[in-house]
Amino acid sequence: MVGIPNIGRALDRVVATAQNGLEVIRMGGLDTGTQPTPFRVEETSPMYRLRRYFPDDLNGGPPALLIPPMMVSANVYDVTPHNGAVSILHANGIDPWVVDFGSPDQEAGGMERTLADHIVAISEIIDLMHEETGRPVHLIGYSQGGMFAYQAAAFRRSEQIASLTTFGSPVDVLAALPLGLPANVMAPLAELFADNVFNRIAIPGWLARTGFQLLDPVKAARSRIDFLLQLHDRDALLPREDQRRFLEADGWVAWSGPAIAELLRQFVVHNRMVSGGFVIRDSLVTLAEITCPVLAFVGDADDIGQPVAVRGIKRAAPRAQAYESVLPVGHFGLVVGSTSGAHSWPTTSQWILWQEGTGPIPDEIAPMPDNPEKSVGSGVSLSSRLTHGLGAFADAGAGVSREVVHAAGSFRRTSQAVIRESVRTLPRLMRLGQIQAGTRISLGKLMSENAERAGHRELFLFEDRVLSHFEVNRRIDNVVRGLIQCGVRPGEHVGVMMETRPSALVAIAALSRLGAVVVPLPPDADLARMLRLADVVVVIADPASLEQCVEHAERVLVLGGGDVRSIPGADGDRIIDMEQIDPDQVKVPSWYRRDPGLGGDLAAILFTSAGGTVQQWPITNHRWAMSAFGAASATAMTDNDTVYCLTPLHHASGLLTTLGATVVGGSRIALSSGVEPESFAREVYRYGITVVSYTWTMMGDIVRDPELAITEHNPIRQFIGSGMPAGLWADVNARFPNAGVIEFFATPDGAAILANVAGTKIGSVGRALPETNRVRVAAWDVTEERFQLDARGFVREAGSDEVGLLLAQTRQRYESGATVLRDVFGQHDRWETSGQLVRRDVDGDHWLMGSVHGVIKSADGPIFPQPINAALSLHPDVDQVVVYPVGTAGSQLAVAVVSPRVRTNALTVSSLRVALAGLSAAERPHIIWAVDEIPLSHSYRPLADSFRAQGLPKPSARVWYRDDNGRYRRLTRTVLAEKEWILSSAESPQQVRSF
Repeated sequence: MVGIPNIGRALDRVVATAQNGLEVIRMGGLDTGTQPTPFRVEETSPMYRLRRYFPDDLNGGPPALLIPPMMVSANVYDVTPHNGAVSILHANGIDPWVVDFGSPDQEAGGMERTLADHIVAISEIIDLMHEETGRPVHLIGYSQGGMFAYQAAAFRRSEQIASLTTFGSPVDVLAALPLGLPANVMAPLAELFADNVFNRIAIPGWLARTGFQLLDPVKAARSRIDFLLQLHDRDALLPREDQRRFLEADGWVAWSGPAIAELLRQFVVHNRMVSGGFVIRDSLVTLAEITCPVLAFVGDADDIGQPVAVRGIKRAAPRAQAYESVLPVGHFGLVVGSTSGAHSWPTTSQWILWQEGTGPIPDEIAPMPDNPEKSVGSGVSLSSRLTHGLGAFADAGAGVSREVVHAAGSFRRTSQAVIRESVRTLPRLMRLGQIQAGTRISLGKLMSENAERAGHRELFLFEDRVLSHFEVNRRIDNVVRGLIQCGVRPGEHVGVMMETRPSALVAIAALSRLGAVVVPLPPDADLARMLRLADVVVVIADPASLEQCVEHAERVLVLGGGDVRSIPGADGDRIIDMEQIDPDQVKVPSWYRRDPGLGGDLAAILFTSAGGTVQQWPITNHRWAMSAFGAASATAMTDNDTVYCLTPLHHASGLLTTLGATVVGGSRIALSSGVEPESFAREVYRYGITVVSYTWTMMGDIVRDPELAITEHNPIRQFIGSGMPAGLWADVNARFPNAGVIEFFATPDGAAILANVAGTKIGSVGRALPETNRVRVAAWDVTEERFQLDARGFVREAGSDEVGLLLAQTRQRYESGATVLRDVFGQHDRWETSGQLVRRDVDGDHWLMGSVHGVIKSADGPIFPQPINAALSLHPDVDQVVVYPVGTAGSQLAVAVVSPRVRTNALTVSSLRVALAGLSAAERPHIIWAVDEIPLSHSYRPLADSFRAQGLPKPSARVWYRDDNGRYRRLTRTVLAEKEWILSSAESPQQVRSF
């Protein structure tokens, strides 16, 4: 009889299980009797319905907008009515609103929604709420909803946004992908899916749910088993039934394909939540423009929004005060469940009240710590995974291996980095090595290839405008038609005088596509002489350069807008406004071939000034390609990069290195409105600049500005250019410790291309780039200006640290414009002379000493300008340096002119002498002359012409001479009259008497 009650209880359990199971099968779950929290739809649009909760009990509190992720129903904030987000917020005096995007598969046009559509919708809602309540809005977002909140705040530049609160919302996405998946594998896969899968299909709600569960299959299986085991106990199941039904069925909505593709492309492949420069409706956006305070909830067992990724907001938004609240939960537990009811939402309410000035700072928050730049692991500890049931499956994954096997992981990541660089670099080098005289290669052709391969991607960023490869390519084709209409033919030399703007790049590319020769014209040189040297009849100008060009050119084609009718001669013949030409009305002649340029064809003519004389540099397509492919490989340029093109296009560094490497790398090109600290700081974040181009001293005023509004958390990884003084280089390294400097050097004919790729030796120009011409240093007699020979009669190669002449070995016979020597180091070799003196150190790196004709030939022996320039530029108070000779060969004096960083008399002779301590007395300048300012060229090169014209400086308290003991003393009139070596070096006796 004892077993009868047990049998009865067993039967009751079976019956209860059957009843509850039948209800689950029929209704999808148990009837909990709960009712959704009341709300009123305040606004509807094709994109959303805006809910305002507790419409009959408005508390007049601060308005808060809750944003769900794309794949989760808006009901996530009301899963458990008495313990859900909207109820707790309302109970604490907050006015909760929720944006309901609906399910895209059930909305008209929903499956065509883009990521930008969501951001713009949120921005519109903020305006609506602000208009309704008269108060700024607090944004709250879970998971991707938090990403939306960040992006909308950045899009609005924090206007009418009081604060941001996010839950498990990743910012530095590639720092910690779900389950520790490696970024170098997932980023290419994400790009593949964005370009080839999600542009055709979407993700239905059931697949979103399945994907979420697969991220933690052990926990999902355990939850189902627990539910089945307790199916007989209705009272035990009811408290969690609403949450279970939400996760198992009701909480998931479809993802539109375009929105997923954009998410993957911008925020996974390119990780632009951190770097900035993402695009919302043709506007450039960066989280760096978020200025409102941020509270991020972090789950220490969250394997989706991992702590390292979430804390990326600290780096991405340096101007925002960032706080965090760490909870012992996974991703979903941050917003739904007992922990969220007890901690997340009460803390959020206290946070909002604190921001409103009506409550104290919450106990559960703390300032967010800096994320280590090279952190190990995801931030989800092994103990957290074990404690919170992520179990053996996750423990065996890549995420745990980062922490348990750190050494092995480090080796693996290093190996992957090497392999990844090889995969990216080798094809470029192979293509460069295959370019021959008859190979079709040109700037225009490479831009055509990029447009065919990635036409939809951004190319030009300028003044908040974004142009894709396709749009730029179409503009190039239209300009080509305009050039044809204006009578420009293939092979014709066409000048280009334009500021560095999109229209200038388009003009250069269009001339390349037509097969004409580009002649970039610097605005601060002898224009008439340059036009004559380069045989230029037609010049393309922007409106700002028009008057200067009209004065010297026979015909001027105006590109880039502006009213040219007021210019004398603007009759449509001598001055033609190309913007008025309709490309569709231009008949393309039969001779036109798109991108006809061959490797041996002349592509461009650049200019240089040697000894005050303007000389031309002929650049073939092969020479251009050598620089472009070499620079792209040296800088590891990819389509992840955004290059800040500050370099003038008439400078070799701008046309060959910056533009060339950017096109080869498929990178974005950001053009600046001006080179000054304020715009630099603003645009680095807005564009997401990763690579900055420069020439000479261009970066001086920027990096030395104490008010420069750039923190250590910025996206810049590389500075590339040529001519940077050693002192400025050191300052760049100090100001941007996480970025490198790659200094390029190319000989005037382009035969030798060197780069300091490692960037560790300040002032060195490094070594020849792979697959470019081999270089050697020939022993050179500086005084006699001739080679030194060995016992066989061949030229002797200079030893380590011996000054010699740089030569480049030519492999192509079609190059022109340089002196080619044969049988130099051995029989049948061919070498081009560079005219540049260098020394090669024991590691094989090269250091410039100056040009052959720039050596100062003093009575004490040769003096090289470059070491003097480098030594003085490293002086902490020196801004610019120029060195020039005075006198005749054999008795010349070396004069070093320095200007201070601050316009005071802070420079002292003792400190300048210390700066020169690394040079022997015979290598130092005879005279040091401190001036207020040294003029700069249009490419920021310090100019010595005005000082050279004066010869010896007049005696003053700011002029010092080197005495017989190598010390510097003030140059007075008495000293000037007594020193025979000064008198003998003067241009004429009258020059001395005039002092």
